[in-house]
Amino acid sequence: MIITVNPATEEPIAEYQTMTIGEIEEILQASRRDALSWKKVSLEDRSTLMRGLAELMRQQKERHAALITLEMGKPLAQAVAEVVKSAWVCDYYADHAAEFLMQEESLLDGGVRGLVTFEPIGLVLGIMPWNFPFWQVFRFAAPTIMAGNGIIVKHAPSVTGSAIAIEELFREAGFPEHLYRTVHIDLEDVDRFTGFMIDHPAIQGVSLTGSTAAGRAVAAKAGRAIKRSVLELGGSDPYLVLDDADIPKAVEICAAARLLNGGQSCISAKRFIVHTSVIKEFERLLLRRIHASVMGDPFDPTVDIGPMARLDLRDQLHAQVAGSVAQGARLLCGGQIPERKGFFYPPTLLTGVQKGMAAYDEETFGPVAVIIEAQDDDDAIRISNDTPYGLGSAVFSRNIDRAILVADQLEVGNCFLNSSVKSDPRLPFGGVKESGYGRELSRYGICEFVNIKSFSV
Repeated sequence: MIITVNPATEEPIAEYQTMTIGEIEEILQASRRDALSWKKVSLEDRSTLMRGLAELMRQQKERHAALITLEMGKPLAQAVAEVVKSAWVCDYYADHAAEFLMQEESLLDGGVRGLVTFEPIGLVLGIMPWNFPFWQVFRFAAPTIMAGNGIIVKHAPSVTGSAIAIEELFREAGFPEHLYRTVHIDLEDVDRFTGFMIDHPAIQGVSLTGSTAAGRAVAAKAGRAIKRSVLELGGSDPYLVLDDADIPKAVEICAAARLLNGGQSCISAKRFIVHTSVIKEFERLLLRRIHASVMGDPFDPTVDIGPMARLDLRDQLHAQVAGSVAQGARLLCGGQIPERKGFFYPPTLLTGVQKGMAAYDEETFGPVAVIIEAQDDDDAIRISNDTPYGLGSAVFSRNIDRAILVADQLEVGNCFLNSSVKSDPRLPFGGVKESGYGRELSRYGICEFVNIKSFSV
């Protein structure tokens, strides 16, 4: 039995019956049949349905946003924005899939033609996280379905209501009944049941967004089954503030990037690496900006930060903060669990953070800003790369050529100059090192789960 809980009140929301292996077997068989039929549907007809799905989401955005906020605690305005962005990625692939999947032709020796086609591989398993219950799903689902595949989603149990709502949206938009299905699995069964699905002959690929530990487990299962996989895992994104940066502007962007979604994002700004000559001004302005943020009921439009999604996540974050302070980090604000109902954790600012502290070495998944001092550009690059992660990064400088030179030396999959890291349908998204492999979004995303077939004619 899955019981979802309101993280703002700690009260139960709903109960859901988990599925058996037999029930999942039936879903896999039905979905494989629909996927075989779907691959024959024209791109024009697929696009029509995908645009209809996007319009449904926009029409129902308030209802779906309220469910997201209820289940995982993000402020309602951010939840609305998530639903709207999910509609955007559907429209994007409806508009561009035909271009991305267009047959390629070249002339080989002796007048022989070389052709390359992009064909669906079948049924793909998506293992999705709780922090963006709609966006994470749709950025995987929209390109994968437009490529002609079917999808099985194992969503996070804490957002089971959102998982069901997405499946209903696909049906309401007119997609085949079993082309997009959700399976409901309790935490203690995840390893065994996901292994069963990855091994199943109906499944031809798997995409996971989640922790590095989960990525290792899924990659091992997919490797043994010789199934392709895409992993979007953790991150400890560095934001480099150089000595010529516009500090007030950098502070505003950095604060927003750290506090968005309560800091519960793989591409949230995790480490602020600041040049020694501007660190005091940066600390002062960032502290003032954090003090101005409002924590509380996520349905209150004046609130900037809601609760964390689960109690265990809050406890882990607090242990990282307390451990870092015990090792010498300076706590400028926050760092105390409030005496109130809900899984709340206040916006927290740590400075004087050094290697060996949890706040330096580990991913902090919550509203904790970490400041690390750098002596110069080379030192900032060294600190940035001194992590097992490599997802996103940002560089702040008035000199764009200098910023590009620094950014070019960062071991990451995404780098933004004078702005925060974002996932955008028009740009490939993914990481290196322990942040995973493969790419989502753009043309690269739709080509992850296709058979690139060569012909010689």
